[in-house]
Formats: sequence, C-alpha cells, structure tokens
Amino acid sequence: MPEGRVFPVWRGIGVGAGVWSQGWGRCLQWDPDGPEQGPRIPVFDYPVWVVLCQGGRARLREVCQRGRGAIRLPTDMLSIKLPQLFDIHQVPKVFREDSIISGYRHPRSSALDCVLSSFQLNNETVNIWTHFLPTWYFLWRFCALCSTMNFLTDSYTWPLLVYMLLICVYPFTSCCAHTFSTMSPESRHICYFFDYGALSLYSLGCAISYGYYVMPDCLLNSWLHQHFVPIAIGNTLFCTGLSCYSRFLELQFPQRSKALRTGAFVLPFIFDTVPLFYRILLCCGGSGCSPSDALSSHCYHLLFAFLTCFLFTAHLPERLAPGRFDYIGHSHQLFHVSAVVGTHFQMEGVMADMTSRRAWLLAHGGTPSFLGTIGMLVASLVLNLGIIGIFSTPLLWNSPHGAGQPRTPKCKEQ
Repeated sequence: MPEGRVFPVWRGIGVGAGVWSQGWGRCLQWDPDGPEQGPRIPVFDYPVWVVLCQGGRARLREVCQRGRGAIRLPTDMLSIKLPQLFDIHQVPKVFREDSIISGYRHPRSSALDCVLSSFQLNNETVNIWTHFLPTWYFLWRFCALCSTMNFLTDSYTWPLLVYMLLICVYPFTSCCAHTFSTMSPESRHICYFFDYGALSLYSLGCAISYGYYVMPDCLLNSWLHQHFVPIAIGNTLFCTGLSCYSRFLELQFPQRSKALRTGAFVLPFIFDTVPLFYRILLCCGGSGCSPSDALSSHCYHLLFAFLTCFLFTAHLPERLAPGRFDYIGHSHQLFHVSAVVGTHFQMEGVMADMTSRRAWLLAHGGTPSFLGTIGMLVASLVLNLGIIGIFSTPLLWNSPHGAGQPRTPKCKEQ
C-alpha cells in the first residue's frame, strides 16, 4: 500500500480480488457454507459495514484520530472567549440601569469585547439588535425609493430625501451607542451624546417632511408654515444641548436628569406634530376631510409615539419585578421596538401624503428649495456636532491616562 493511504479503494461489485486495489482482496475471507465447499467469493450484494483484516483496526484508529484533528482545528481557530458579565453591585453607578440587576458588561471593555458582546446575551444585546436590524430595513426602503424617484433633479422629493436619510441614521447611531457604551464612563457619555444628536436631527427630518407634505391646506403659506423649519432647527439645538447636559446630573439628581431628558425630546415632538394634530382635529370636526391611508398611518404613528414615551418614563415591566427582565423584555427594549414601528407608520404616512397631495401642494405651496431642505440639514448637523463637541471636550480632557492599564478580572463597587 502506498505511504499515507489508510483505506483500500473499492473498484466496484464483482468477483475476485481484482476489485480491490493495492492487494487488499487477500484480506477478505468468508467462511464456507459447508465442509465440502470452498470459501465463497466476496460479492457485495448485501451491506457490509466494516471489514477488518491484518492491521485494519490500527488503520481505522489512525483515520479516526486524523478526522478528530481535522474537525478540531477550525474549531480551535474560531474559538473566541466571550466577555464576562457582572451584576449591578459589581459595576460603577454610571453604568447601572433602573431595576436591571444582572447582565452588565465590563465597564472597561475593549472595542472588540463590545462587538463580541452583541452576539452574547446580556442586558444590551436586544437593545443593539432592535436598532441594527431596522437600520437595514429603512436602508432597503430608501434604496427602493432611489430606484423609483429622481432625488437629484426633482426638488419635490428633497424633503423625503432628508427624512429617509435621518430615519436610517438615528437607529444606526443608537445601535453604536449601545454597543460601545461600556468602554469607559467617558465613552458612555459621548456615545449617548451622539445618540441624542441623531434623535434631534431625526426630529428635524420630521419637521421638514411635515412642513412640505403634511401641513393642512388652511395653514399653507401662513407664518407657521414659513418659519416651521427654522424653528425646528432651534428645537434640535435645544434638544441636543439639554439632553447632553442631563447626563451630568444623572448620578446626583437622577429624577431631575430623567425629567430634563424627557422634556428635551417631547418638545420637538409636540412642535413637529402640530400640523398633524390640527389636521386630525379638522377631520374629526367634519370640515370636509375624508379618511385616507395617509391619515390612518399618521394615527398609528401617534399611538406608538405615545407608547414610546410611556415606556421611556415608566420603566415597566422591570420595575414590577426587578431582575426578571434583565435580558429580554425590559422597557428600553420595548421602547426601541415601539419607536421603530412608529417610524414605519410615519414613513408610510409621509409617502402617502407626498404622492396624493403633490399636484395641490405644488400649485399652492410652492416648490421645496435646496436651502430649505438639504441646506437646513447640513446647517443643523454642523451646529449639533458643535454642541456635542462642547460637552465632550471636558470628558476627554479629564479622562484618566491609565486607560491602557490591564483590566482587573472583577469590577469594584463605586
């Protein structure tokens, strides 16, 4: 037998030893049927599972060992140790969440540990995926619109372009914030600064799309209509600044911090939905408004928006049973799901209004301008990044220089 070959090669069903290569045929012997008959010819017309001859058992053991090694090699190469998880009393207070007892990641995690933790069940895993997956859904819807609409030359579609860009940005930013928020206390604040900034820009996208597509007929060309987007920019700056400031009060005044952050996001929402509330009131009052697909989608959006606000402030159900919903089912996960579903219905309502009211809006409301849509987005983006930079600078300046020190295996209570 040639060197390195373990098993014989079967040439096919037949008689004689020639069907086996390398002389293995002589190892096959069958008991005779009777004392006067010779050995039967080894014709394989029925199952034969294992044939062992001289040295066959050793060869079989050898090939099994080789098979185990071949299977074990890629497993060892791909085996990566997942990060360790901690309880609430093992992490600093800045990382603790209300009524969440376990499943905390290391407060000095590396970037790789943060990424790996998204594939490990902890109290942030569902938060990450409930915004990462919707990002791809909204990107898919945006790409589908790009194939059917001319965003380059058709100025009527520019408000929708701004809106679609921002509903793709805000869930992705939130996903990154939840992923990398445990690298250090400073990085945690900065990650959520960007999260708040993205939500503020999303409110601007809502205002731009509402101002051009959802505004009631009676409010077109009014003072509110003409100043709707500039006021919305002021709201985004107020929202980003107040929500970032609220993080500095989180440890000493948690209730005040929560109230300021909630108010920072409620104010832009109320202002953006003023045209929508007015339109719904007109329809409920019987002022010649007929129910439509756009209006029903807007109503569903408002329903989920109120549910989102309730979940954000109530901390239910984990407040009723601390420790029971640490990994799956706590309020921030439900908050993410409700916000995404509400954004879906909002998107459907905006697109329905854009399509059904196009002729009337172009005839009475004018054409959207580049400065009033994309220009406003760029200006607001620059200003919000400036605010984030102002709040991030003292954190980066005062951050300890021992970030490169080796991590301790267990966090100390602070």
